[in-house]
Amino acid sequence: MSDSNEILTLLGQAKIVAQKYRALTGKPLGITGEIAEFEAAHLLGLTLSGARQSGYDATEVRSGETWKIQIKGRCVKSTSAMGRLGSIDVTKEFDTVMLVLLDFNFNAIAIYEAQRDKVLSRLAEPGSKARNIRGSLGIQQFKSIATLRWKRTRTS
Repeated sequence: MSDSNEILTLLGQAKIVAQKYRALTGKPLGITGEIAEFEAAHLLGLTLSGARQSGYDATEVRSGETWKIQIKGRCVKSTSAMGRLGSIDVTKEFDTVMLVLLDFNFNAIAIYEAQRDKVLSRLAEPGSKARNIRGSLGIQQFKSIATLRWKRTRTS
């Protein structure tokens, strides 16, 4: 069994534990970020960065250039869900931010991506303490500046 297959098996087990934990406690287990990173890497062919890499979680080669990608994950009922992304540290190095929307079984529903300049512009808009100070965008705000990279179909 390759490392990738072993990781998929392990994450499958972790997803079951997380679902049971949520059912028993009503709270998330706290593995959404790790699952989102692996789902994005698996579905889009990204290379995950090492643990504690500052600023980005994965890389992707595009037209001969390596792009640094920060990955955010959220469990939602649907792609039209409300809520916020985790904080985006604009002082760190990254080229794009990806948002991986997961269903409550921790399976990817959709992956959106926004370029750094669009993220910085949206975060700098006046009016929201969450946006301006904490670097946190709402899901719908993020989607408005992002492009859809992947969406689950009935067969995927």
